Amino acid sequence: MTQRLYDTRLQSLVDFAPLRPGEVSLYVCGPTVQSGPHLGHLRSALIYDQIRRWFTHEGYRVTLVRNVTDIDDKTLANATPEEPWWALAYRVEREFGEVYGALRILPPTYEPRATGVIPEIQELISRLIERGHAYAANDGSGDVYFDTASWPAYGELTHQRPADMVDAADGPARAKRNATDFALWKGRKADEPASAAWASPWGEGRPGWHIECSAMSTKYLGPAFDIHGGGRDLRFPHHENELAQSKAAGDDFAQYWLHNGLVSLGGTKMSKSVGNTISATELVHTRRPIVVRYLLGTGHYRSTIEAGDSAYDEAEAAFSRIENFLERATRLVGEVDAAAELPEAFEAHLRDDFSVPQALAVIFDTVSEGNNGVSAGDTEGVRASVALVRGMLDILGLDPLADEWAQDNAGASLEPVLDKLVGELLEQRTAARTVKDWAAADRIRDGLAAAGITIEDSPQGPHWSVNE
Repeated sequence: MTQRLYDTRLQSLVDFAPLRPGEVSLYVCGPTVQSGPHLGHLRSALIYDQIRRWFTHEGYRVTLVRNVTDIDDKTLANATPEEPWWALAYRVEREFGEVYGALRILPPTYEPRATGVIPEIQELISRLIERGHAYAANDGSGDVYFDTASWPAYGELTHQRPADMVDAADGPARAKRNATDFALWKGRKADEPASAAWASPWGEGRPGWHIECSAMSTKYLGPAFDIHGGGRDLRFPHHENELAQSKAAGDDFAQYWLHNGLVSLGGTKMSKSVGNTISATELVHTRRPIVVRYLLGTGHYRSTIEAGDSAYDEAEAAFSRIENFLERATRLVGEVDAAAELPEAFEAHLRDDFSVPQALAVIFDTVSEGNNGVSAGDTEGVRASVALVRGMLDILGLDPLADEWAQDNAGASLEPVLDKLVGELLEQRTAARTVKDWAAADRIRDGLAAAGITIEDSPQGPHWSVNE
């Protein structure tokens, strides 16, 4: 079955055909490291991690580039005398890396910084000027702008007419030929530190936001690559401008455009400007990272998801069903490796525009079959179910038994003590049941229940678990 995906530019589902057989090149807009990460950042990185893992499972060699914008108006604004802009950017970049790692988001193949591609940015701007698609401002500022009127296809990504677009705010209107013209190079202002400016043919300054990604993507993936991804909020102006300047410079650029949905709280889009963000750093230290990954990755990648406390609790309950099955099954049949061959229905859903919710339904159906097998003592059936469940979870980065989650699942230091204490009480309960002292057996069960411990009686004997 051919991989299908929704191309934003074409506004339709299309068949995916990579430029180079057996390879996938993917560029994802990464963070602007002005302040710490929130859940919206995590969701975007996680979505493309899922897509990367799926393509790898399909046998592709995936090259994923995710950039870091480490110089920006807001980065400069958030700097202090005690923490210069470059120190702030590096500290925040490390914070992003820590939360990505907590959710087991695989490191990108390349992770370039905007400040590391200044020569490539300047070369790209020079090409645009030579081709008549960019100009230096005539006000002595050192700014350089893309001339949107010179590119008839401008607006093709978001299907807007320039006359209907919001004016570009990155530069004074008096310096522009058109209100929609956007900055490629920003001349240094008197109040900006010298460390935030580079020499250029147009004067000291720094790159505009949009030109950075055009330079970084083509440096590492070439003038034409397969997929450009990012959050839905980046479609305009960022990705629209990337597409225009790259094509105008002569690059074929991205063949497909993917955009993931956003995260909301109480129905309102999560945004730093609104002030309703949840700190990703705080969340991964107060919630189970594997459940956070489950929550952020369970909706269809193009949909908006809710991420409040109730959503997390629902995710915890759902994921516990999977973990409880794996625990019960392991007690019955021991360790089972993940299957390499997965259910056709699961694979078909992921080939259909990465439809994770439908793929998860296949996982839960297999969990139900496996639980029935455990109850019936069907060891062969249970082994098969465990292998399939683990194989499918692995594609989503959610296998709790995988090595990548081993540290998180090592358990607290008190677990062996609790296991011994509860085990002794269960032995007393079993002895009471043997002599039909039901009152004593019930007292032990009720006491454990009051402490938040559930007892499950099975043909293999009683087992306990802590209520979530």
